[in-house]
Order: sequence, then structure tokens, then C-alpha cells
Amino acid sequence: MLKLNWLSGLNGPQTVGNGKAFWISCLLLLIFALGYPLIADDYTVGNVAYLLLWVFMALGLSLMWGYGGMLSFGQTLFFGISGYSYGVLAINFGGGTLTFAALLLAILFSALVALVLGYFILWGKITGVFVGIVTLSATLVLAFFIGQTAGPEWHIGLARLNGFNGMKDMDQLNFPWFNGETIFMEGVKLYYMEIFLIVVIYLALRKLVNSRFGNVLVAIREDPQRAELLGYDIRKYQLVTFIIGSSLAGLSGVLYTSWGQFITPASIGLPAAAMPIVWVAFSGRSDLTATLIGSFLILLTFQTITIYSQQSALILMGAMLLITVMLAPQGFVLGMVELISRWFKKSKTSKGSQ
Repeated sequence: MLKLNWLSGLNGPQTVGNGKAFWISCLLLLIFALGYPLIADDYTVGNVAYLLLWVFMALGLSLMWGYGGMLSFGQTLFFGISGYSYGVLAINFGGGTLTFAALLLAILFSALVALVLGYFILWGKITGVFVGIVTLSATLVLAFFIGQTAGPEWHIGLARLNGFNGMKDMDQLNFPWFNGETIFMEGVKLYYMEIFLIVVIYLALRKLVNSRFGNVLVAIREDPQRAELLGYDIRKYQLVTFIIGSSLAGLSGVLYTSWGQFITPASIGLPAAAMPIVWVAFSGRSDLTATLIGSFLILLTFQTITIYSQQSALILMGAMLLITVMLAPQGFVLGMVELISRWFKKSKTSKGSQ
């Protein structure tokens, strides 16, 4: 009975897909994802793993912006904080199986920074577009600072920051296995790890947004003054949301640093900070499923175009954001889902009337 109640909490008014057909489609998609490495070469699977690691950042922004109404340009801020923290810890720990401890501590550190920054933003009564301005300013400050740390004096223990060249040579994530063996999280193994994390985090976020917490959060987004008059401390709800969303960006940062064994200030700066906004806006910020699927498809398209022309890819991203704002503010992916849903309902109604 407890299990059924937990499953029922995954459906609710704050998510679009709630029916049996939706969950069957999700199961089929998951089966395909699990079997994909069997039909693709290792290089392609590793490339897909690279694209998937960005999805956590998008889901975090969807929670903050789509459900909480807080437009944050700070996803790459926490991406960078966790990425560099992982690099510093992994190098000073000596790599090996302690890299998983480095992962947890790096994400915890980004969560603590989010707690402090979020406290000053929310208790300072900074709202609306000014949240975006403050988070963008903090992001640019970190990118500028890291870019100035090229000298040998800029180091934390054994780890050199290396300025605009970026930090490198940290170990990939790995953990101990039987008989003293060590499994490195790279290629196919990293892919399966990310699939597992995506499923767990996606289901957890669905349960969160369809719970009482999520309903209150959406109420705060729609009318914060009314929610406060009803007795809710809106700042606490927003702060928790800000920490969760920022920590997911931190998870992306750790996975990225582990995947490439490097991280540079370019992954934090203005162009990078704008990308999650485009992914989530185009996909449909007010639904987790649309954000998950749409962000991955946009990343895949962006990477394909970048092979031929990086400038063309950036122009496409700007055009997508402009078109979304003007024609489909709810997001193109979410808009298409709603359009298909209406078509099915009309089809059923017409068949029933006959």
C-alpha cells in the first residue's frame, strides 16, 4: 500500500504526463536507453553520455524558473563551483576510490554557496528580473576571477587552477569493486550511471512538484503576496528550491569535470550561462518531462551543427530563444505535447458522438 501511495505521488496537476500511456512510453524509452550501448559503438555512447550530463542543470533550472518563478543565470556558477571543487579534491585526495567522496563534497559545497547566496537574495527581497541580474553578476565574477589565476601561486594544495587554461589531470570518477578492482566511470559505464541518476532525480522531482510543497511553490510563482497572506513563509520554499536547482547544476559540473578531466572558465562565462535558459525556455520550463526531452534534443542538434560551424550554432540558439519568447512562451516542446493531447481528446470525442 505504501508503494502504491508513493507511485501515485508521481502524478498530479504540476506535470503534463500522468496517464497509463505516458508511463508505458517512459518504460519503452527507458528500455531503449538501457539497450542503446548494445547497438552503438563506444565512442557514440560516450558522446551521448556527454550530452546527458547537461540535463541535470536543465532540470534544476526548470524547478527554479518553471515552478518557482525564479529566473536564474547562476546555473553555470554552481556548475563551475562544483567542477573546480571536484578537481581540487580529486587531485588532493590522490584520485582512486576517493573520487566519489570528492563528488559528494563538491555538490555539498555548491549547495552551501547556494544557501548563502539564496539567503541574501530572498531575505534581501530581491525579486523578478533582479534575481537574474544578481545571479548573472555572481557568475561573471567567478568566471573573471578564475581566469586570472594562471600563475603558480594560484593553487589549493597540489591542485593548480591554471587560469584561462583551465584545471586538468584530475582522476575520473571510480569506485571499488570485487577482488580489489576499480571501475572508472567513463564511456558506457558513465552512460549507465547517468541513466540511473536521471531516472531517480526525474522521479524525485515529479514527486516533489506534485506534493504539497510543489503546489505551494506554484502558488508562490503565481501570486506570492496571496501565498504569504495564507500563512506560508514563501522565502523558505524558494530557498529550498534554489538550493535543489543549484545542486543539480553542481552535479552536472562534477560529471563534466570527471568526463573530460578538465574544466575551464569558459564553461562558466556569459555564453555558457545563457545556454540553460535557451534549453529550458524552448523545451517548456513549466514541465519536467518537456525540459528533460527537449534539452537533450537541443543539445544533440547544437552539437551536430557545431561540427560544421560554431557561430551558426550560437546564432541558432539565439533565434530559438527569440522565436520562443515571441511565438510560444510556454515552450515549443510543451506546446506540441499539449497540441497532440488536444487532438487525441477531439478524436475520442468525435468517435464517442458517432
